[in-house]
Amino acid sequence: MSALVATEYCPVYSPFFGVMGATSAIVFCCFGAAYGTAKSGVGLTSMGVLRPDLIMKGVVPIIMAGIIGIYGLVVSVLIGNGFSQTMSLYAGFIQLGAGLSVGLAGMAAGFAVGIVGDAGVRASAQQPRLFTGMILVLIFAEVLALYGLIVALILNTKASDAQC
Repeated sequence: MSALVATEYCPVYSPFFGVMGATSAIVFCCFGAAYGTAKSGVGLTSMGVLRPDLIMKGVVPIIMAGIIGIYGLVVSVLIGNGFSQTMSLYAGFIQLGAGLSVGLAGMAAGFAVGIVGDAGVRASAQQPRLFTGMILVLIFAEVLALYGLIVALILNTKASDAQC
């Protein structure tokens, strides 16, 4: 009877969901970070034509977009460390949820950082007093990815509690 319960709660395909969680964490976060970097970079180069003295101040959105990719990397590595050939279906689903939470939150944050960074650096080149407001909006956009990271870390600790 216990062998039946073990195969029912720990099927051979359980690690697939964990792998998909790790994959979705890094792919979606990097997709958001790449979009944020590209969109902010376009704004920076456009602004740099007229105001090359403000290039270093305008790099802030690009740096903030790159941080989002790091969130996905951290969660992917943590999920990957929990892989096992025999793992419960519960652990696989939890790892999938952890990856999706940080990945999709990171993608949304990357989009927001890119759009705000593009418009913000162009506007702050024309009116320098807008720089502080741009930074505040960028922080609020970046914190969305941080929320996904926190949820993913909490979920991943629950996956380690599952046993076969």
